[in-house]
Amino acid sequence: MPAFDVTGASSGIGAETARALAASGAEVTLAVRNAAAGRAVADAISRRAADGIFANAVNPGGIVTGLQRNFTPAQRRSLDAAEAAGVFGYRTIGQGAATTVVAAVAPQFARTGGHYLDDAREAYTVPDDAAMADHPHGVKERALDPATAQRLWAVSTELTRG
Repeated sequence: MPAFDVTGASSGIGAETARALAASGAEVTLAVRNAAAGRAVADAISRRAADGIFANAVNPGGIVTGLQRNFTPAQRRSLDAAEAAGVFGYRTIGQGAATTVVAAVAPQFARTGGHYLDDAREAYTVPDDAAMADHPHGVKERALDPATAQRLWAVSTELTRG
C-alpha cells in the first residue's frame, strides 16, 4: 500500500486529503504547524509512512479556506470580478482535495512522480508562450523540463539542509 506525507493536514484541504487517503487504506503522515490541531486530526487517522517518496504537483483550484484572510482588497476584487465573468469559480474543500487524492491513489500515478494534476486529472502540456486563460487545465512545457527539475531539486536540497 502506498504511503503519503500530507502537508497542512491540520485543517482544510490537507485534513480532508489525509482522511481520504487513510480511508483508501494508504499509510498517511500528517505534516502540520499547529500540533494541537494536528493531534485532533490524527486522533481519527494516524499511520506512519515508511517507504519511497514520489512527488507530484496538484492544483486544487480556488478553495475558500483560511488562506483568504491574507488577501489584499485588490486580490479579492480581482477574484470577485473573475468569478462574476465566469472565468473562475470556487470549489468546496472536498472538490479541492479530490485532485490530491487522484494523484495519490490512481493506478496511473502509483510509484511514479513528475506529474502535474489539475481538476482531478493530469494536465495537458501547452507551449511556453500559450495564454493560460485559453488553457485552464494545461501546464507549460518549461514546468516539465527534466533539467529544470534537476536544478530545482539541487537548490531545494541545499536550502533545506540544516
